[in-house]
This record gives sequence, C-alpha cells and structure tokens, in this order.
Amino acid sequence: MERGLKRYAGPIGLALLILFVGVAMLVGWQRYNRDYVVAVEDDGSAVTKIIAEKIAGTSSLKVSDLSGTIQSTAQDVRGFGMLKSDQVVKMPFSVDYFIDLRALGPDDLEWNPTTRTLIVNAPDVAPGKANVDESQRTLVRTNGLFVTRQAGEELSRRVSAHAQARATSAARSPERMAQARDFGRAALGRLMAAPLGAMGYGDARVIVTFPPERSARNKEQWDVTTPINEVLANRR
Repeated sequence: MERGLKRYAGPIGLALLILFVGVAMLVGWQRYNRDYVVAVEDDGSAVTKIIAEKIAGTSSLKVSDLSGTIQSTAQDVRGFGMLKSDQVVKMPFSVDYFIDLRALGPDDLEWNPTTRTLIVNAPDVAPGKANVDESQRTLVRTNGLFVTRQAGEELSRRVSAHAQARATSAARSPERMAQARDFGRAALGRLMAAPLGAMGYGDARVIVTFPPERSARNKEQWDVTTPINEVLANRR
C-alpha cells in the first residue's frame, strides 16, 4: 500500500502543482483584464462600461455626512528642471460617518432602574472613505511653458490624491468628529428608544457615550446597576 502511494505521489504532486499554477495565472489575468485592458466596440472605439462590480451587506449605521468644495494643487518638474507645471482644481467632496453596530453587544447596554435610564456604551463614530467628485469640477487651471501628456496625467493623479488626503484629514479633525458624535448620539438614541417603547419603557431616557467620553467618574455618576439584557429578560 505504501509503495503504491509513493508510486503516485510524484504524478499527483505534479498535477496539483500545474493546477495551482493555472489557477494563479487565471486570477492574475482576470485582475489584469479588469484594471488595464481597454474594452472596445467592434470598430475599435473605447466604451464606457462596468468592468467589475460587487454588492455586499453592511451592519453599519450612517449617522451623518460632511460635504463641501475642496481646492487641490499639484506641481510637476521634468526635463532636468526646465519643464515646470502646476495645476489647481476645485471640486465637491463628501464623507459619510458610520457606527459599526456589530461591535455593540449586551455588555455595552446598561440600565438604571431608578431613573429609567439606558446607557449605551457605543463604539466610536468612524468616517468612511472620502468621495471626491472629479466629474463636477468647477475650476481646472494648468500652468506651464510646455505640459507634456505624461506631465498632465501626473498632475491629475497628484491633484486627486492630494484632494483625497485633505478631505480625509478634514473629516477626522476633532471638530468634525465631535459633530459626527452628536449626530451619532441622536441616531442611536432613536434606534434604542423604539424597542424600549415596545417593551413598555416609553418614558425611558437613552444616554449614548463614545470611547473618548467615557470614564469611571461618569459611570459612578450615572449609578448603573443592571445590564439591560437582564431587564428585558425579566420583563418578558
């Protein structure tokens, strides 16, 4: 039996190796085709089409959004410093803020029976990816004695990257994060008030806290005594 296994170990191993290499090449080709191959019509002209798409569920609660107009600049130097160019672009941007409800468990909900107060120790609000809408640019100004095609492409890429980074930085500023937490507090309060009302606690107060705000002193001040899951279990 062992001799039989050894006899086929070589051919089987080679076949598996060929299979793995083939799968890797197929995946590589699919990615290359998605990212670099230009889709064309029968006459050879390029077309606008969706190359790849994906839809997925989410358990994040959108609580607010930041929007506005951003000005982004970039410079490019070529030809041993003789060809200098720059570009200024203005375009709208937006950033959404979310609370990941998957990170909220029974241990994060506490109940004060005396004051009929539910305390929600929520995960922090998180900004999503900044969306810079380059199709709605209101200003594009390019300066330079001679701007090559490569320089123009590089300027466009840098302007986009700078705008993305600046919008992300603005969304994460302490002022904007504080405002997003206020919206998150209101959204979670409404979300938690609905089941409380259905359970007969319509007059209950909901206090939502986020990690930067929580401290032992606050917890003592609220005098929390009973986990909410025990309260609801007893109610049922």
